[in-house]
Amino acid sequence: MSEVFDNRVCALGEGPLWHPERKQLFWFDILSKQLLTREGDAQKSWQFDEHVSAAGWVDQTTLIMASETGLWRFDLETGTRKLLVALEADNPVTRSNDGRADPQGGFWIGTMGKSAEAGAGAIYRYYRGGLRKLVADVTISNAICFAPDGASAFYTDTVTKQIMRWTLDTETGWPTGEAGVFLDLTEDGLNPDGAVVDASGLLWVAQWGAARVAAYDGDGAFVRTVSFEGQHTSCPAFGGVDLSTLFCTTARDGVSDNMIAEQPSNGMTFACPGVAQGQREHRVIL
Repeated sequence: MSEVFDNRVCALGEGPLWHPERKQLFWFDILSKQLLTREGDAQKSWQFDEHVSAAGWVDQTTLIMASETGLWRFDLETGTRKLLVALEADNPVTRSNDGRADPQGGFWIGTMGKSAEAGAGAIYRYYRGGLRKLVADVTISNAICFAPDGASAFYTDTVTKQIMRWTLDTETGWPTGEAGVFLDLTEDGLNPDGAVVDASGLLWVAQWGAARVAAYDGDGAFVRTVSFEGQHTSCPAFGGVDLSTLFCTTARDGVSDNMIAEQPSNGMTFACPGVAQGQREHRVIL
């Protein structure tokens, strides 16, 4: 049974990251330009002057953080950031969106138009100081996640309703060959958003507008769902002491006034314990 983990309402909650060394969840409200966390019962946030959306962990006190203009080294103790590499900084149309660290120490990050302009975004990989574009002409980049053996990456352009799977070189993490369709949700009318793969290889994907995170096996077959009291489920992450809690961010943006009145928890961040065994989030090598 899911419960409210944090009652702050996000216009567009995204990018939950369980820091395995700090035993702490970080997430973003993209539209409010904030990074949020909890330290025990205390709520904490950092405010920025541009959109921020995704992060990976570097060490005990450092995150790699994606914004609309770059990838940054962010110090959790001082709240200061240092630019690692520019990310479409010369393009005012786009911002960063979904991102996650891969098992080889790289960081994948997607961009998109601020008003979801068709084909305005892309998907990149940052690896040991360099940034390379992997996928072009993306409208809404999402579902970036990785198989436990490091041999496959997943991603989606949400508007296609298809999650793609790409074979990776297990040593370097770079894609090989062409990506193929792993899961097609067109007939179900579902919108794939953020996703994460658990330790057994099940892919858990938040389905925007469906108030749920759904799990699919390695063949793309439906397994089960976890429901949340937020219509626009946006991104899941496994965490907790034993990595068996499924966290999920949601968004209030685009939810009707009637739905908000019926369910004021729209936009809050949720937790559901004992769902499955998650992977430990991978360290990003700068």
